[in-house]
Amino acid sequence: MQFEETSIVRRKKRKRQVDPMADGFSNAVTKLGETLEKMANKLSRVAGLITLADNRKLVEVVPDDIKNMWNEWGPRGLILISLASQIILSQLGLVRKHSPRTRIRMALWCAYLLANFIASAALGVITRSALDVCNASLPNSQDHKPNTNELISFWAPFLLIHLGGPDTITAFALEDNELWLRHFVELLFQSGVALYILLLSWPGCSDLPLLSILVYVVGFIKCFERVQALRLANTENLRDSMLGPADPGPNYPKFLERIHLKKSQGFHVNVEEVPEPPLQANDHQYPRGRGEVSAAYILFQTFKRLFVDLILTFEDRDNSQSYFLHLQPDEAFHAVEIELGFAYDMLYTKATVVYTFSGLVLRFISVFLVLMLPVSFFFMCGRAKYQVIDVVITYLLIGTLIFMEIFAFITMLRSDWTDYWLSQHDHTRTILVFPFLKRPTKQWWSRSIAQLDLLSVALEEKPASFLQTQKFFGVDKVRVKHRYKTYSKVSDKLQDLIYSQFRDSIDGNSDPKTLCTHKGSFSLRKNECDALLWSISKVEFDQSILIWNIATALCYYSEMEDTDEVEIDIHRAESKHISDYLLYLLVSHPVMLPIGIGMIRYRDTCAEAMRFFKEKGPITGKTEASRKLLEVDCSQVSPSKVKGDRCKSALFEGCILASTLKKMERERMWKVVSQVWIEILAYAATHCRGFHHEQQLRKGGEFLTHVWLLMAHLGITEQFQVSQGHARARIIVS
Repeated sequence: MQFEETSIVRRKKRKRQVDPMADGFSNAVTKLGETLEKMANKLSRVAGLITLADNRKLVEVVPDDIKNMWNEWGPRGLILISLASQIILSQLGLVRKHSPRTRIRMALWCAYLLANFIASAALGVITRSALDVCNASLPNSQDHKPNTNELISFWAPFLLIHLGGPDTITAFALEDNELWLRHFVELLFQSGVALYILLLSWPGCSDLPLLSILVYVVGFIKCFERVQALRLANTENLRDSMLGPADPGPNYPKFLERIHLKKSQGFHVNVEEVPEPPLQANDHQYPRGRGEVSAAYILFQTFKRLFVDLILTFEDRDNSQSYFLHLQPDEAFHAVEIELGFAYDMLYTKATVVYTFSGLVLRFISVFLVLMLPVSFFFMCGRAKYQVIDVVITYLLIGTLIFMEIFAFITMLRSDWTDYWLSQHDHTRTILVFPFLKRPTKQWWSRSIAQLDLLSVALEEKPASFLQTQKFFGVDKVRVKHRYKTYSKVSDKLQDLIYSQFRDSIDGNSDPKTLCTHKGSFSLRKNECDALLWSISKVEFDQSILIWNIATALCYYSEMEDTDEVEIDIHRAESKHISDYLLYLLVSHPVMLPIGIGMIRYRDTCAEAMRFFKEKGPITGKTEASRKLLEVDCSQVSPSKVKGDRCKSALFEGCILASTLKKMERERMWKVVSQVWIEILAYAATHCRGFHHEQQLRKGGEFLTHVWLLMAHLGITEQFQVSQGHARARIIVS
């Protein structure tokens, strides 16, 4: 009994020791459960609030303040941005005709895209305002801002005018002309939206809907002019308009029937070909002296077929050649640049629509309606019931529209199309009433050529300094392409050299088309430089450009101090200009040159030159770099044997050519170099398609395009494939 009592006492003591731990654990579990229960209750309350609350402010991403601000200021901001884009388009659209600057093209591109996007977005926003106007006119409506929304609806037809665009630009690139049908559908849809807004605002109490009709008619005319200009500038339509009627030629089956009839009658029949008498070249159709614009317009009407890859006849060649042979070099290039001005207007502006009888009628209607707007708005519409900011924006819209119409009218009077019309109708004195409208000097193109110096790139004279953001968006690659690009003016001496060499090819006994087929070998053979033919005949065209560019640069910089004689300076300086220009085309516009791997050769050449200059230590300038390269003895082993075919560098081939050229008499050397470069330039010009020449007109014009058109006028082109008229066969009966 005593033993059992003792064990019971021990169990009770152990129980007393364990209970405090168990109690603490149980209390903690209880508290945790209570906490979780409280959290669950709170979450359920929040969920209940989210699902059952009437106002949705707790789940809205965009606050009501921002929504209200957008509804109130969104249409106004879009209208102002659209106005700014129209002003930029009207001004820069005229400037890019004679400016090659990249910044101008980028600003114009942004304004061109922004004008369409903003106008479309603004029409969508204004549609909601027009619906508010329509709802405000209902009896139970509680909207207290119908007047403001009504004035905003009045802005919709102005956006239609903005979609029509200014006269100075219809297409940013030729691809816009090809997509004219897409532009037509878009403008047709936007016109329907503007008409829908007009109908929605019609129940208003003011005369604004009536006034909107005037603006809508002007906007419809502008859109029609733009679509028509895009359609006419389309390549297919251009080609169809220039083809003319088909020419079946003499009736061959009928001629055979006559022969068969004579033979059946027992006669002995012979057929003799009668040569067609040559036609006298008629250059009297091209006015001279002060009629340069008229002559250029007549020439353009014939030679615009080159832009769409059509052929010309021997009559076109003879007439044009006879006219240009009487011109001085500066006059010949001036006639060409006026022609290209007409080509730019045809492809990128509304000129083909505006400078017609129907176009002038539509223009007078639109100007008359525009001039009625400020007077009508001032007297017909009560301005006191509208907000001041909306009235100011409305006057700004009307004022900008009037300003742009005045600017378009002045541009029309200054254009070559007007000069030609006045010369044809003997109304030259009419324009003298407004002498301030005619500019004393007019610029048709940039009169500059881009330059790219390979030694400058290899010496890294302009180190790169890019921000991280530029590298992220890839802007650094674009900037590298333009970092070493410079511009040089096209001098009269360069025009004289080119024109003189073209004249010599026509006056000589050789075929004028020699310049179209040879890449410089003709000039080398003529000057008895057969030892240099390997640099032209045995290499690809892009490789010959690099070889001669390197050789020209080495000869040019290695004799910087010896340039005393004027005649030598002309050939030396202009050879360098043509050399750097063709290298720029090889790198930046390879599509304008015959197909090749010019970019790969250029990169490999630059890489090898950079490595060479780094190994030779610090080099201070191009003169020292040229002398270092000329010190390399390349006579023992050919570079191709050491480098193989994988590397396409042409650096030391150019050094070999430069060493050979420097052994010649200095004056003779530079004359040969200049003639070779002009022949290479002519070969590149004739082997570039008309489509690529058209594309460069929107970038200020390329000098290669001027050379190409001048060669065509002189008959130095392969597109004169009609050498004579119809054959005349005569039946001789015996």
